[in-house]
Amino acid sequence: MKAKKIFNKNKIRHFLFGMHFNDGFLFKAIIYLLLIAFSYIYLYPLLFMVVNSLKNIDDLIDPGVNWVPKTLYFDNYQRAFKVLELPRAFFSSTWYVVKVSVLSTATSALVGYGFARFRFPLKKLLFALMLATFILPPQVTMVSIILIFRKLGLMSKQAAIMLPAFLGQGFNSAIYILIFHQFFRTIPKVLDESAQLDGAGPFRVFRSISLPLARPAIIIVFLFSFVWTWNETFVTGLYAGGAITLPLKLMAFANSYAALFPPGTPGAELNEAIKLAGNVLTVLPLLVIYFIFQKWFTESIDRTGITGE
Repeated sequence: MKAKKIFNKNKIRHFLFGMHFNDGFLFKAIIYLLLIAFSYIYLYPLLFMVVNSLKNIDDLIDPGVNWVPKTLYFDNYQRAFKVLELPRAFFSSTWYVVKVSVLSTATSALVGYGFARFRFPLKKLLFALMLATFILPPQVTMVSIILIFRKLGLMSKQAAIMLPAFLGQGFNSAIYILIFHQFFRTIPKVLDESAQLDGAGPFRVFRSISLPLARPAIIIVFLFSFVWTWNETFVTGLYAGGAITLPLKLMAFANSYAALFPPGTPGAELNEAIKLAGNVLTVLPLLVIYFIFQKWFTESIDRTGITGE
């Protein structure tokens, strides 16, 4: 009996704490509780938007209706679809963001490779100045950039965003360069030396050896650039002007709605449900992109080592 009690105690202890504590039930329960709690914090705004965007005016003003609408009212999405001019706005936004992201990725790869592989005068100083461009908020350099763009005739044009991206000074380009810099440093130099012995020049080594190996960094930088450029409204609206992206069109949602549905039109008053429907339609493309590229995204983060591990 005593041996059986000891066996049962050891079995319970092993079940609760495991062999190394991190494989026991107690540790896993704590981890899952923390994950559920943090997931709720991040998912709550999205759930709030989706649920309230499906409410009619009666459900909105009814304090007893919180998470489950009495009726699913899809007319809010139909109106938001018309106001945002979604098909045309989506393709124009995507085309603009893809162009900026491709330019940022290509230039950042080249600059990051140069910092990682070559020695040249003032290299550390230039690298520090490059990182300083990310530390400085855009409001600090706003006036000087506007004056420069006016002299160059770039204001209120997409070139005001695309040209800096092509020159390695686009939105958050310093972070992209740093990611490529850290990744190229992990590639053994013996590969470059072997290619050079075969007669390959520096650019040929970059194009044929280093760039194919940098696929994880390319994926992560492109996705970061795509998401950040899509969501950026201050810089894009200030320099490029116009509602060239869906978030910028969303900022003018009330004015666009009033033009399509003049005030006083019966049953067409603008309410919070319609605004939230516009928010959902604006965020939806990014959610779709994340679910499609989720596997590549997480694998690329692990391989680039941008978590600091």
